Amino acid sequence: MPIGAGSDLHFLVGPSIAFLALGLLILFLRWAFASDERSHPPVDDGLLTRVATLSRRESALALRAVLSDAGIRSTIRFPAPHRADVLVFPEDAERARRLASSFPAN
Repeated sequence: MPIGAGSDLHFLVGPSIAFLALGLLILFLRWAFASDERSHPPVDDGLLTRVATLSRRESALALRAVLSDAGIRSTIRFPAPHRADVLVFPEDAERARRLASSFPAN
């Protein structure tokens, strides 16, 4: 649709199309790069075994200290907000589970 030469609004057509294209591009990129936990595959623990899942970071750190005092090497993974997994090597898993079951903070 051509705009007449006498129109007072012809200078708004170009910027309007540019802003519309930019808005559509932003919406597409937001959709394409949105993080959705349901679309990610489960995390592989590799060589480690999960012995406890706690809701607080401090509790996980305290359990890790208890395991360390017992001579068990461990690490903590934070897969989601308000969730901490305590992981150990398979040969220490049974002992670590016993200590974790008696651990008061959960």
